[in-house]
Amino acid sequence: MGEHVGSEIRTKLLQMFSEAKEGYVSGQAISNELGCSRTAVWKHIEELRKAGYEVEAVRRLGYKIIEKPDRVTANEIMLGLETEFIGRYVQYEESVDSTQKIAAQIAYEQAPEGTVVIAEEQRIGRGRMNRSWYSQKGKAVTMSLILRPKMPPQQAPQLTLLTAVSIVLALRDVTHVQADIKWPNDILMNGKKVVGILTELQAEADQINSVIIGMGINVNSVEEDFPEQVKDIATSLRIESGEKINRATLIQRIFFHMEKLYKQYLEHGFKPIKLLWESFALSVGKEITARTLSSTLKGKVLGITDEGVLQLEDNYGNVHLVYSADIEVNS
Repeated sequence: MGEHVGSEIRTKLLQMFSEAKEGYVSGQAISNELGCSRTAVWKHIEELRKAGYEVEAVRRLGYKIIEKPDRVTANEIMLGLETEFIGRYVQYEESVDSTQKIAAQIAYEQAPEGTVVIAEEQRIGRGRMNRSWYSQKGKAVTMSLILRPKMPPQQAPQLTLLTAVSIVLALRDVTHVQADIKWPNDILMNGKKVVGILTELQAEADQINSVIIGMGINVNSVEEDFPEQVKDIATSLRIESGEKINRATLIQRIFFHMEKLYKQYLEHGFKPIKLLWESFALSVGKEITARTLSSTLKGKVLGITDEGVLQLEDNYGNVHLVYSADIEVNS
C-alpha cells in the first residue's frame, strides 16, 4: 500500500471516529465505508495503533479511540474538530524557518480563509518588533492562521485582541488554570509568558486582503528546556498545570473559540470582544509604565476603547490613547 493511499484511508478512518456519537465505530461500518474485508479493517486499526493512537476494541460495539498521539498533523487536528472553516485546511511542516512566511505566501496564492500553517519546529520564530520567539520541537504549538475579513486595515489590531481572548478561553478548557492577557499580544500565567501572538497584514489602502495571525504557545516544556535568559520570564502550560497537554486538543479548542468570536465580531463589531478582553486583562485598573518608540507614559489603565486602543490615565487626570507600546505593571 502506497503512502498516499495509506494516508487517505487513515483520514477516512479518523473522520469516522470523529463523527461517531458514542465514539464507537463497528468493524462492519468501517468495512462498508472503506470497501475492504474485516481482516483489512483489523490491519488498518493496527496501523493506527502503530501511529500512536490507543484504540479500544469492544465486542458488539466496535472500535473507539481512547487516546490520540501528541502530534499536530492535519489528521490529529481534524479528529474532533468542531469548526466550519478555521482549521479545515492544514498545511503541516516538520521544520520551517517561519510559519508566518509560508502563510503569507499561500495567502497571496489565494489559500481559503481558515487555512492554517503549523510546524513541529520553527527555527527562526519572531514576535512583535522583530524579537525572537523561543519554542521547543515537539513541545510547543507554532502556527499561523489566515483570515480574510472585509474591513479597513486600521481595524486589524482588534483581531490580535480577539485571538488573545480565544486562546485564554481554550487554555481554561484544557488546563483549568487562569491565564491573563498582557496588552497587546502576550498571555501570561503567574506573571510569566506562555503565549505570544503576531498579526501581519496583506492589504490595500482601504481593504484587507488577508490577516495572518501567528501564535506561539509553550505547551509541554519543562523548566530545564528553557534557556537561562528566559527562565525568569517564560513558562509552559505543563509547568503551570502540572499535567501534560495534548497539543491537538488545545489547537481544536482555540479554533472553536476563534471561529465563534470571529463570526460574532463580523456581525456585531468589537464591543462584545472588548468586554471579554477587559475581563481577562492583567492591567485594567492597575498602574503601568508604557514605553512607546518616542516616549514613556505612566498611569492607570482604564481599559480599551471600542476600537481596541489602550486608555491610560496619568496622575493629572489626562487620558492618553496608546496604540503601540511595551507595558510593565508597576509593583
